[in-house]
This record gives sequence, C-alpha cells and structure tokens, in this order.
Amino acid sequence: MMTKLKGKIIGFGLTGSHCTYHEVFPVMQELVDMGATVIPVLSYTVQKTDTRFGDAADHLKKIKEITGEEPIMTIPDAEPLGPKRPLDCMLIAPLTGNSTSKFANALTDSPVLMAAKATLRNENPVVLAVSTNDALGLNGVNIMRLMATKNIYFVPLGQDHPFKKPNSLVADMTLIPETIEAALDGKQRQPVLIERYPD
Repeated sequence: MMTKLKGKIIGFGLTGSHCTYHEVFPVMQELVDMGATVIPVLSYTVQKTDTRFGDAADHLKKIKEITGEEPIMTIPDAEPLGPKRPLDCMLIAPLTGNSTSKFANALTDSPVLMAAKATLRNENPVVLAVSTNDALGLNGVNIMRLMATKNIYFVPLGQDHPFKKPNSLVADMTLIPETIEAALDGKQRQPVLIERYPD
C-alpha cells in the first residue's frame, strides 16, 4: 500500500491518559503497516504507572513489539531528535491536560515534550491528539494557544461525554494517519471540532 507516510520517520509520544491506550495502540500498528518508521517516546507516567487499564511493563512490551524500536525514555535521549536524528513528524497521542498545559507554556520536563520541542526547532510538524477532562475548562486557553502556533496540528476532537464530563475533549484517534498526512503538507485536517458519541 503506497501512502504519504511510507518511509517517513514519525515520533509517537505517549502521555498518561491510560484509558485511551486501547485506541492508540492500533493506530501505532497502522502507521507501521503504512510503511512509517515509528519511534516511541514515553512520558515518565507511561513508563512507571500501573492502572486498572494495564501495567506499565505490559504497555512497554506491546510498544516494542509493534514498532520494533527501543522507546525513548529520558530527556537526554530525546534531545537528539532535533539536530542529529530529526523526525519528519512528532505525534503525541494521547496528550493529557497536564502535558498540554506544559507544552503551551514552554515547559520541557519529559521526554515527550523534549521530542516535540526538538521537532518544532526543525520546523517540522507536531500533531497533537488531546485527551483531557478540562479542555473546555482551565486548559482551554492552552489548547487555543497551541492551535495558533506554527507547525502544530490537532487530530480532530470532540466531547466524549458532554453530560457526565462537560469539559472533556478527546481526539478521534482513528483520524491520526489522515491528520499526519495533512500536517506533512502544512495543512490542518478539517473539521478540527467534531461530534463524538459518548463512550
């Protein structure tokens, strides 16, 4: 299958929205199947936290099996993604509200955020797949700041449960490949605000 992603080097950053991992792992596999080299980059929460959605060690094993790559797990190991080992695109999926806030305010305290910063340094696209309970609350200003930033693109997102969690927005992870393809052409996949049905 010929795609725009064949031969591309894509960083795949994961942060601590553990409830969405079952949605992003199939996309990780899809990117590999499309011919991309997928470099996993893990936040410290992903590396160390066991939850009811699975153990950190099991997630790490699965990521290695899918990508065939050793995950980047430290800030020093992520820094070379700027000058020495540039990515064609950096994806963060899922992107938590905590990491959204930090990224929007230029805080770089995790391997994932360092990889994103390094990619922006190279003027290559960073694609964000948000999963946060406060997107329409205090984090709204941070999302809008990132949306207005050059070379940052969003996987289309919507309210995942408008009545139980009215401030929550989650990206449609199935749209990640399309969003990356558009971002590589310097375009935002539209519409960026979509209707999602409650989980």
